[in-house]
Amino acid sequence: MNIIENNFLKIAIILSGFALFQPAWFIWIKPHIPLFLGVIMFGMGITLEFKDLKRIWKRPQYLALGLVFQFVLMPIIAFCIGKTLNLSSELFIGLIIVGACPGGTASNVITYLARANLALSITLTLISTLLAPLVTPFIILFLLHEKIDINVILLMKTTFWIVLFPLIDGLLIRQFFQKQLTPVLHIFPSISIIAITVIIACVIGLNQKILLDLPILMMIAVVLHNGLGLVVGYGFSTLFKFPVSTARTLSIETGMQNSGLGVALATAHFSPLAALPGALFSFWHNFSGIILAKYWSHHAVSQIDSK
Repeated sequence: MNIIENNFLKIAIILSGFALFQPAWFIWIKPHIPLFLGVIMFGMGITLEFKDLKRIWKRPQYLALGLVFQFVLMPIIAFCIGKTLNLSSELFIGLIIVGACPGGTASNVITYLARANLALSITLTLISTLLAPLVTPFIILFLLHEKIDINVILLMKTTFWIVLFPLIDGLLIRQFFQKQLTPVLHIFPSISIIAITVIIACVIGLNQKILLDLPILMMIAVVLHNGLGLVVGYGFSTLFKFPVSTARTLSIETGMQNSGLGVALATAHFSPLAALPGALFSFWHNFSGIILAKYWSHHAVSQIDSK
């Protein structure tokens, strides 16, 4: 593990600390977040080969269970937490929206650092994002009895340019220039890590007032939602006797949501207060993911499942 990977948590904490007290240093990044997300996916794509993705499709049970965790368990967990903590209606709505969102791009970097199954992580992120325009509104309607519209065409375009296009670029460049890239291949994950830490800092800067106000009850809800997602994803995977690398991946993919989409949906269809859970989730799930990845990286398993 190189110096940036080894110090990911420290770098994230330092930049986040600066962002909390000097938000202007980072909030200018907001319009460029899609570009940074594309850089992340390119960095992940170039660490893989097409045969890695092809291998995942031979194990559809991993994908099926991952999608069930994402779109069934996480909304139910959000619903139960909201009712148990007796959240206000707007915060309850916001938590449900986060639970109904697909996996986030950051989960791919966390999976890489955790020495888990990166190809499975990327495939699940892609499929869940493509399904989101159909599934997410249905979940919200079912649990909240609130109908929302998602611009399907726009979300598909965003998915292509932020996720699919840079991923395929990375795969193709690796395919055709593997010999030339081998000496510098280790650099690309580090670039993805830097991009993530900058995005985290930007999110913290944009939500400085929310974080400094310390909404304790909402923070508890977000920590529980994320934590239970990680635990349930790993626990059920081990019950099904999946390989350790797969269990780690499904844990990460379950616990880490596309909270940015959640914030956008809550703001567009409800209120700024309903966007609070998504904003807090953006901050928290990255840090919990980094901590978990650091722990798991010291207990490495094969990147490729042997079963």
